[in-house]
Amino acid sequence: MGSLDGLELGTYGVWTFDFEGQPAARMRDEIQELEERGWRTFWIPELLGREALTHAGYLLSCTQRMHVVNGIAQIWSRDARWTQGAALLLADAYPDRHVLGLGFGGLARPGVKPLAAMAEYLDEMDAVDTPNPRPAGPMRRILAAYGPKMLELARDRTAGAHAYHVNVAHTAQSREILGPDAFLGVEHPVLLESDPAKARAVAREHLHPYLTSPYNIAKFRRLGYTEEEIVDGGSDRLVDDLVFWGDLDAVVDKLHGHVEAGADHVGVQVIGIEPGRTAMPHWRLLGDALLP
Repeated sequence: MGSLDGLELGTYGVWTFDFEGQPAARMRDEIQELEERGWRTFWIPELLGREALTHAGYLLSCTQRMHVVNGIAQIWSRDARWTQGAALLLADAYPDRHVLGLGFGGLARPGVKPLAAMAEYLDEMDAVDTPNPRPAGPMRRILAAYGPKMLELARDRTAGAHAYHVNVAHTAQSREILGPDAFLGVEHPVLLESDPAKARAVAREHLHPYLTSPYNIAKFRRLGYTEEEIVDGGSDRLVDDLVFWGDLDAVVDKLHGHVEAGADHVGVQVIGIEPGRTAMPHWRLLGDALLP
């Protein structure tokens, strides 16, 4: 488990928004501690202002062995030519440590079909003719994918797929579509809180933006949730499927479900951290329980 086109990412990694709100020195100190503690893979989004490829490059420069995965770099943030050039430079500078995760992302774009836009973007990347030196090793890329056709595109045009906020059943379905060889990475939020009322309140606050956006609502319907389960903060079933909460043993057991369903790697997103605080105490506990 944990292999992506020859990279051994480990079965579990850290996935976080936190670094988009931290100064560079704190980011450096935290990712270095995570590396020292045995975490092998760190996932970063592109949403709150940090540009995906420079963010990845900085984190790679701070570490010796850590794999950094863009989860995701939005295709609307830069032309395909510049994404290709930046990813090739990172592959050259940090061999076998960077993975370019691409996704549609961002706000709704009327008249734009995500599948067609992504296929065109990949075509443009592949057509780039550059004088820049080619890296000795490969530049690796994956796609954010949920529906069958995007999963097929990920299988056929990249090293595999990355899914965000899905249930274990979706992981099993994705593995069937991807087949046995393509990489499947799954992000999942966790909350170390055993009180059901408190846990679900925090989970609903976290899920609110996703339960009120058209693309995510469509995704949740494909996952089998009814309209009644999606509205008004989400049903207990939906919340419990999308945020694993409980004591450490309960959370770890639920995370194993994705691996048993066919995920090669699970990016663990700790939620419920107050602004300005760090998830490091939780990453330490989770690392002790999840890492070899």
